[in-house]
Amino acid sequence: MDTNVLTNTSHKEGKLAKAIEEQTAKLPSDTFLWASFAAMAGSLTLKVCKLNHMALFVGQWAAPFLLLGIYNKIVKTEGHDKTS
Repeated sequence: MDTNVLTNTSHKEGKLAKAIEEQTAKLPSDTFLWASFAAMAGSLTLKVCKLNHMALFVGQWAAPFLLLGIYNKIVKTEGHDKTS
C-alpha cells in the first residue's frame, strides 16, 4: 500500500477553502448540532400546522447541518493551518 496517499504533504488548499476553514474553525462544534435539532423541531412544528411541503423543506436541513458539523470537527482536529 502506498503510504504517500495517507501522508500527502504536497496537497495545498485553495484560497476559498482556507478562508472558509478560518471562519468555521471559530464556531463551536455544537452549533451545527443545535441547528440540526432546530431544523427538526421546526419541521415538526410545521407538520403539526399542516404545512407539509414547508415541513419537508425545513426537515431536509438537518442532514446538511450535521455534515457541516463533521467538516467543522475535521478542520479543528486536523488543523486548518497545518497545510499552509
